[in-house]
Amino acid sequence: MSFMETLKGWFGKAKETAGEAMDKVEDLGEKAAPVVGKAKEAAGEAFEKAKDLAGEIKDKVEDKIDDMRGEGDEPADAVEEAAEGAADSAEAKVDEVKDQLDG
Repeated sequence: MSFMETLKGWFGKAKETAGEAMDKVEDLGEKAAPVVGKAKEAAGEAFEKAKDLAGEIKDKVEDKIDDMRGEGDEPADAVEEAAEGAADSAEAKVDEVKDQLDG
């Protein structure tokens, strides 16, 4: 067997192996697509629930702040600042999760 025939054999085998690998990757991709879709949908639903919960918490804190305003401004201002910080942090985290899901 000549050197050229040996090289052709090696390249032919490599091409065949690469083709088989690509077929397996395509099959895996097709099988994974529904699972990925379901996971993305579940994550989106969880994101919406977390966003709703953060909104409810913010509303409750704002109501409590309004109640405290009648008792004096200093405690209410401190609670309001803390609540705004917590709400901003929660909203930022929700946005971060959403960006990760979209990306």
